[in-house]
Amino acid sequence: MPFLGQDWRSPGWSWIKTEDGWKRYESWSQELERENNQCNINHSIILNSEDEEIFNNEEHEYASKKRKKDHFRNDANTPCFYREKWIYVHKESTRERHSYCTLGEAFNRLDFSSAIQDIRRFNYVVRLLQLIAKSQLTSLSGVAQKNYFNILDKIVRKVLDDHQNPRLIKDLLQDLSSTLCILIRGEGKSVLVGNINIWLCRLETILTWQQQLQNLQMTKHVNHGLTLSDLPLHVLSNILYRLSDGWDIVTLGQVTPALSVLSEDRQLWKKLCQYHFADKQFCRHLVLSEEGHVEWKRTYFALQKYYPTREQYGDTLHFCRHCSILFWKDSGHPCTAADPDSCFTPVSPQHFIDLFKF
Repeated sequence: MPFLGQDWRSPGWSWIKTEDGWKRYESWSQELERENNQCNINHSIILNSEDEEIFNNEEHEYASKKRKKDHFRNDANTPCFYREKWIYVHKESTRERHSYCTLGEAFNRLDFSSAIQDIRRFNYVVRLLQLIAKSQLTSLSGVAQKNYFNILDKIVRKVLDDHQNPRLIKDLLQDLSSTLCILIRGEGKSVLVGNINIWLCRLETILTWQQQLQNLQMTKHVNHGLTLSDLPLHVLSNILYRLSDGWDIVTLGQVTPALSVLSEDRQLWKKLCQYHFADKQFCRHLVLSEEGHVEWKRTYFALQKYYPTREQYGDTLHFCRHCSILFWKDSGHPCTAADPDSCFTPVSPQHFIDLFKF
């Protein structure tokens, strides 16, 4: 007889011949589960009102222990990474390749765990994690989820150890916790891949990380060598002009009185507005003083609310248009083009996400 199954590509169910005809064979475990379901009795029938409260408390404790046990089992598994630090990006099947590439698979294979140790790639990876947290969290497979939170744990530990870039991680954790709260409360199990108890424990871990970063105290380093205060004013000004983030300028201005004065330079903030925004954009949101002068610092932060700033990274992923391969430029990939460098295109974090939208 022909194979009958849920999927025509599957080998089909197991069948046995009986006196009444062919019947689908079921394993003993399925039969046992069916018998257990038939034997289940509502606890409200056998418990009185006093015992009901005790039962609910024990049930709550059991659920809490089970949630922690599921979370421990999930974290105990070692994250999966691949030796090759590149991946072939294909969105549809062909005669030669009957498969497609997902965001989770790319996240597993591109070795972001090592990338966060490179100061050139740190901001890039953090921004990528933030975009995934905002819109693509539900598309990650179970292995990709483990890698995601494993990398996030390493990032938080790194920030707590070296006290660098805490603001970036606070923004990332805030977006991640907001997304998880919406998914767990609003939509729940229907969209989250994996056990709901694991996601609840992950949310608790995120809240713990946020509290640790909130309590982070910057230690003052005692250095008897050359400091920022010893540099000439024109050198300090050049440093400020090389910063592309307005918040970095504000933070650096709090270090010394001289930097505080230089960080209020109108020309500095005007250059920053012109770098990040088009003329039509900042002309619509100019902030004027009482004297009628443009306050470029306030204009910059006003524009941030309406338009995205230009992203700048020390190193990014690259995409080879000839081979359709996504890779880190330092690691390279097996390119067959005559002039490989002409085929490489830098990939922004948003472009990375768009590559895997179907």
